[in-house]
Amino acid sequence: MTQKLFFACLLLATCQNIFADNDDNGSKKTNSKLDTSTPIQLKEVTVVSSSVKRINESAFNAVGVDTKSLQNTTQNLSDALRQVPGVKLRETGGVGSDMQLMLDGFSGKHVKVFIDGVPQEGVGQSFGLNNIPVTYADHIEVYRGVVPVEFGTDAIGGVINVVTKKTARRWYLDASYSYGSFNTHKSNVDFGQYFKNGLTYEINFFQNYSDNNYQIDATGVKHFLEGGGSQQNAKKTERVERLHDAYHNEALVVKVGVLNKSWADRLMLSATLSQSYKEIQTDTRQTVAFGQRHRKAWSLMPALEYKKRHFLIDNLDVMLTANYNRNMTNNVDTATYEYNWLGEHRYKNGRKGEVSYQDTKAYSDNWNATFRAIYRPSKGHTITLNHLMQSADRKTNTATVDLSNSINKVTVKRITGLSYQLAPTDRWNATVFVKNYDQRNSGPLALSGNDNTSYVKTHNDVSTLGYGAAAAYYILRGWQLKLSYERACRLPTTDELFGDNDLERGKFELKPERSHNYNLNMNYSHTFDRQHALYLEGGLIYRLTKDYIKRTTENVSGTYYGAYSNHGRVETKGYNVGLRYDYQRWLSVGGNWTQMDVRDDEKTQETGSKQTNLTYGARMPNLPYQFANADMTLRWHDLGGKGNLLSCTYDLFYTHSFPLFSEVYGSASNKMTVPTQTAHNLTLTYAMKHGKYNFSLECHNLTDAKLYDNFNLQKAGRAFYGKVRINIGG
Repeated sequence: MTQKLFFACLLLATCQNIFADNDDNGSKKTNSKLDTSTPIQLKEVTVVSSSVKRINESAFNAVGVDTKSLQNTTQNLSDALRQVPGVKLRETGGVGSDMQLMLDGFSGKHVKVFIDGVPQEGVGQSFGLNNIPVTYADHIEVYRGVVPVEFGTDAIGGVINVVTKKTARRWYLDASYSYGSFNTHKSNVDFGQYFKNGLTYEINFFQNYSDNNYQIDATGVKHFLEGGGSQQNAKKTERVERLHDAYHNEALVVKVGVLNKSWADRLMLSATLSQSYKEIQTDTRQTVAFGQRHRKAWSLMPALEYKKRHFLIDNLDVMLTANYNRNMTNNVDTATYEYNWLGEHRYKNGRKGEVSYQDTKAYSDNWNATFRAIYRPSKGHTITLNHLMQSADRKTNTATVDLSNSINKVTVKRITGLSYQLAPTDRWNATVFVKNYDQRNSGPLALSGNDNTSYVKTHNDVSTLGYGAAAAYYILRGWQLKLSYERACRLPTTDELFGDNDLERGKFELKPERSHNYNLNMNYSHTFDRQHALYLEGGLIYRLTKDYIKRTTENVSGTYYGAYSNHGRVETKGYNVGLRYDYQRWLSVGGNWTQMDVRDDEKTQETGSKQTNLTYGARMPNLPYQFANADMTLRWHDLGGKGNLLSCTYDLFYTHSFPLFSEVYGSASNKMTVPTQTAHNLTLTYAMKHGKYNFSLECHNLTDAKLYDNFNLQKAGRAFYGKVRINIGG
């Protein structure tokens, strides 16, 4: 399909530099000059504007999403990203379900998540973006495609960096509670203080709970017969309720430290404690019902953060972060009963386990450390050195006989990046960089198939080099062109190598993904008569990925597991376009469209083989390739009193149908697809006294449409939520 280049406008977006200058009270300031055009908004998601000049003139395709106008809603951090062009949120169910972010055709582990520049690999599900309330963040940075060395990561698709609130306030309290459909409760309390001597502290607590007992359409429901036996119609679909899908999580974050000292601009010690409980209703394809399977987890993470400008010499800034995360995941499947989708159960004649008997506890020790040095020898020249070290050591205790669990699963990753930026004028800048990747893995390797008694400890080492360049140029007033390239690498994760001791099966022999990534973007913005603001944006991407790590499903004794494999070469072509119009302060309307074509580019079934690959040229399965968002917000200022604001927002989310499995197999009548779907949301928010007291009502999936995602897993229908929030301080 011919791809057209859309000349448009990447919004005047900015990401806050970690080493932005601090003023005396700890708030951020920059030496940048603001563009004369008005800051543009995504929905009520305002592009961060504290470093407009720097981010617009940088060569990286980055967008900063301000969360301020979303903090009265029930949204979490992942929801806040749904309006960004090229971003697609994928979930396997309701509250607490597995979540992946798709970014420009890449999803899951291709996209790395950071909080304040610290990687979040290994922190546990209870601290995932879909569980953290939007009030936790000041803004979110989205780097699409080529990633600067400052993040020291092996992402191919991009990076999501959550930047927490760092403005020093004398004291503050931000508390909220929401309740809604399916017995869903969410609450958050955040309070802290800043003292004149530089001492500061912050305490943040949040929790989520839901029964997730929404209705779904189940095919082939098993009916138990009196006297034993069962019957089912594989083609019949029945409306049933998810009866065993409750979830809850709790998290506590405590930070204490000092700001604005001669020896440290910022020194913080923190501790994060989180726990979660999840009932497991079905497998990865919604083919069977479980009634007792569940998972429990907890995590404890102490951390250190240190930043200093002009460290020892002028123009040298350094940053050091380190954290240790100890977490435990307990997968339990000890039931002696068999269940069906109707909630009925019957005794299994002494056989334990709905899939296979297990009571497995996996303990994981994770270390993350990052050192960064930024040196500016003269105006317009910047040299950055970044080194990241990560390690994960998982030990499994189980009541079943599985010798693989007696061998620890260990991964150690080191990534070093060096970049040079030249920015002689405000009109253009360019960056070149190089990255070195090292990984060492060790763990159990089966000697013969699935024989649980024949394992040997083995290890492998990976070392590879990446490099790239990026440039940005203002070709006309208001028009900017960006071009970037990276020879990128993504190293396999612990779960991909070793599984998750439950419904994910790892593969130790996985090779790293290597990819040639190209990005071309153009943006334009203009304000008319100080009342009307218009922006457009457009971008083309191209990826050629070797040893692409593909996630599929694998049927073992009637249960579907997630499985991973390397798949030769995959080619990705695509574009996204966006348009937004704002009128003064009372109207914002816009939307975006994304088209991604991810296809099998391997001509033979195996390297060196002459046997034709039947899926060559076919679309990669289970990946959305066309999706769009649209929204409109109306605002009434000073309604009912000065400083009050009533806002009404309508959202539309569209996803075109996409194949569940390869398009080349099967006839047109029996090919399985995830159907085309459209969701409509409506939100009404009333803020009083400049946002001190806030109330909101929301309706999700207004038309009660049937929504699906990974491997046709069905999501919730129409749902209603209400929220109250208080935000005070001095």
